This record gives sequence, C-alpha cells and structure tokens, in this order.
Amino acid sequence: MPEPARRKKARRPRLPRGRAGGGAPSRHPLLVVFSGPSGVGKDSVLARLKARGGDYHFAVTATTRPRRPGEVDGRDYHFLSRRQFEEMLAAGGLMENAVVYAEHYGVPKSEVREALARGQDVIMRTDVQGVATIKGAVPQAVTIFIAPASMAELEERLRLRGADSEEQLRLRLATARREMDAASHFDHVVVNAQDKLEEAVDQAERIIAAEKERPEREPVHIP
Repeated sequence: MPEPARRKKARRPRLPRGRAGGGAPSRHPLLVVFSGPSGVGKDSVLARLKARGGDYHFAVTATTRPRRPGEVDGRDYHFLSRRQFEEMLAAGGLMENAVVYAEHYGVPKSEVREALARGQDVIMRTDVQGVATIKGAVPQAVTIFIAPASMAELEERLRLRGADSEEQLRLRLATARREMDAASHFDHVVVNAQDKLEEAVDQAERIIAAEKERPEREPVHIP
C-alpha cells in the first residue's frame, strides 16, 4: 500500500524590507525643532521626552554664553569661545546662528546629518529666530512652539527661577511677548501649563507620531 503523500509546509510570504509582520512601512526620520519664550519649560519638556526612551537624537547647541552651575559641556551645550564659534560659522557648519541677549547660539550640522543617516529622529531646541532660519533652509523640518498658559504664569516662572535682575526680567518678558506673536508661523503649538508637564510631553509625542505617518513626507535634506 503506497504511503500517503506528505504535506508540504506552507512558506511564509516574504515581507518587503522596512516592514514587520503586519506593521506600517518605515518612515523617513524627522527633524523636529522646538522653541518658545525663555522660562516656558522647553528644557523640561525635552528632558521628559528623553526620559521616556524614544529613539531620538537630541542635538546639542553650541553657544558662546558662560556655563551655568551644573551644566556639562557636550551634554547641555557645546561651550565655545567667540573665535571658535565664528570659525564654525564661517565654515558653514551651523544649522542656524542667532544672537540672544548678546550671546551666540547655533546647532552644528554634522551631528544632525549623522543622526538622520542612522535613521533617528533629531530633536532640536533653538530660539524663535533660529527656527525661522532652519525652516527656510530645511522646509521638511517640523516646528513646535512651546507656549505658557498665560504671560502672568510665565512671569511667575521667571521670578521663581531667580536668575535675572529686574532689568533682565523686563527684557525677557518683552522678548517673550514678541516671540508669542510668532507662534502662528509654527507647524504646531503645545501649551506647557504649570504642573501639567506630562500633558505637554504627551501632546508633543502625538505630534511627532502623526508627522511620521504623513504619506507625503519627504526626506530631510541638510544643505
């Protein structure tokens, strides 16, 4: 009596590269630029975003301003002399260059390019002037404005920080009012209200996730 024919095991279909079983196609990495007035809690939002463990590269800004107590070179900022900064700028090595309260700020292009090449979303923090420069040069960038719940709340935060004289405080508040007028030019606005940091970070994460899913999104090109 002949043996019954053996059943051939069904082969699992090969999935295209960039897909996991049943998952969404891979997306181009993003360049996400955060900004907002001084004292609004940009550092706090980014610190919580980083603590949540997403696969982000947090770009470090170069600056000529003096290092504050507790700050670490290369982690908080790249602290440069005026000459070092000017040499980097002349070589075209900065994403943007802004002067804030008489000090220079800019994000080096090299680390942004390297992170994007690795497939990581890049998170940047800069002032409102810098965002305008970056968006002009890199239209694919996603811009997020961190806003206070009110100007009164922002003033209270700045006073509690205790880092400024009364004259400096007035200057920061006047600058903040002008910067608030620029919020409408950003792609998104996130309100970071007092004692509601987690809600602000949740909203930022939702924005990033939604932007990655946009089918018409083009890859980021750093000139």
